[in-house]
Amino acid sequence: MSRRLGTIAGVMVVAGALAYLVAGGIGDNLVYFMTPTEVLAKGEAAYETPLRLMGQVEPGTVDWRAEDLTLRFTITDDRHALPVLSEGAPPQMFQDGIDVIVEGRMEREGFFRATSLMVKHSNEYAPPEGDDHPPVQPLTDGGDGDGP
Repeated sequence: MSRRLGTIAGVMVVAGALAYLVAGGIGDNLVYFMTPTEVLAKGEAAYETPLRLMGQVEPGTVDWRAEDLTLRFTITDDRHALPVLSEGAPPQMFQDGIDVIVEGRMEREGFFRATSLMVKHSNEYAPPEGDDHPPVQPLTDGGDGDGP
């Protein structure tokens, strides 16, 4: 009987520890998707947690400095906008008006410091329009076995 109680107590302790880790530990590690309007509505609380900010690059605000790999732009959700500072080369598809997700923290100086910049794009392939097909070269030399 005492062995059975010990087993039950052990299982309860393990289950309690797991519940504590799940309930308490995950909350500190979650990163929420927010718009500029939602970030501004958080006020002081926006400065305390890592965030994923999503919105659109406001046209005319992109300032890319290749010499020091600094990118500044403004992200908007059509209601509010926030300036963003990102260090490192931007994704190849980055441009005015494109939807982006930036991960980082809100700085007290009033800008969002991005540690990660992702471009949202369609996952559908669109072939070139018209007859603008790239030239095709055969993979073999005609089958005589001599190679290229």
